[in-house]
Amino acid sequence: MRVGARIIKTGIAITIALFLAQLLKMPSPVFAGIAATFAIKPTIYRSYRSIIEQIQGNIIGAVLAVIFVMAFGNHFLIVGLGSVLIIILMLKLKLDDTVGLALVTMIVIMEAPNNNFLQAAGVRFATLFIGIFSSFLVNLIFLPPKYEARLYVRLTHATEELLKFIRITSRQEADYHLLKEELPTIKERVYKVEQLYTLFKEEKSYGKNSKIERQRKVVLYKEMVSILNLSYTILKRLYQYKSDIAHLPETFQMMIREQLEYLVNEHEKLLLMFLGKVKAHAQKQNTGDKQRNVLMDLFLQKLKDKTFRADLQSYHIMNLLALLVDYQEQLEHLEALIEVYQKYHKDKTELNINELEDQ
Repeated sequence: MRVGARIIKTGIAITIALFLAQLLKMPSPVFAGIAATFAIKPTIYRSYRSIIEQIQGNIIGAVLAVIFVMAFGNHFLIVGLGSVLIIILMLKLKLDDTVGLALVTMIVIMEAPNNNFLQAAGVRFATLFIGIFSSFLVNLIFLPPKYEARLYVRLTHATEELLKFIRITSRQEADYHLLKEELPTIKERVYKVEQLYTLFKEEKSYGKNSKIERQRKVVLYKEMVSILNLSYTILKRLYQYKSDIAHLPETFQMMIREQLEYLVNEHEKLLLMFLGKVKAHAQKQNTGDKQRNVLMDLFLQKLKDKTFRADLQSYHIMNLLALLVDYQEQLEHLEALIEVYQKYHKDKTELNINELEDQ
């Protein structure tokens, strides 16, 4: 089991919350520790957004708790009814993420002693707020998240696995039963890369130059993730259309394999080019264009066959070829983006991922 930054930050936040509550002589410091667990978020931006929502949820839970106790008492049936109303109200206000804290606030306040109820409710409300503030402080100061290296590592691993399957499937060497079982796992890895990209995009930079550099990187990674999704779609289509491809003329099958091999190699080169480990092409090669044109000519020639044109096979092959054209265009776009980035940020083209080797 790995102990990540979020686990450590949660422990620090709870410790600080309990310390502050005891320092201020709060009667029930444990409530601060409970509240601290709700506000730990993976990015500073989400932490800022969360503290606003948590304060709103805390206030709503406290106000409704006071109203219910003053009007109906604190019988356990009243607490249950209040919980239902809190959930409905929070969902109506689109504060889904703060439902838990609002419920905790309501229950904690409704269970306050009847003697000096308002004073006890105010103290407990303040104790919960200390927990929220402690979590925000920890998110802001301790172990600030750095998602870029993690994103690149996950993205390259997912891409390498995808391209490996595309290669063996295009050569009709794949174990299709195994591939069918593996596709959902690959899709899950692609989804996790998308989640990491979202977290990376939410990180903030300060200073004009760093903001411009970051904006370019966000665009770069967006294109990389988009191509990763497209690669997955191509692999899925190769699996779905395996029978259609197998019934094509041998020359046609060979051209599809060659085009895929070329595109897969270009994809791998671009990931290394981003790291500064492969130089951009001094002269633009037109290998991909020639192969694409030959492939399209073969397809158009095949369309003259009425039987092929009337069969679903023609639509399946057309869909696959369209994906390959899109793949090539997106790779060319990614290459242009990398060249622009490296032109203006020559000293920052190498990404430090050595620190992630043990993660």
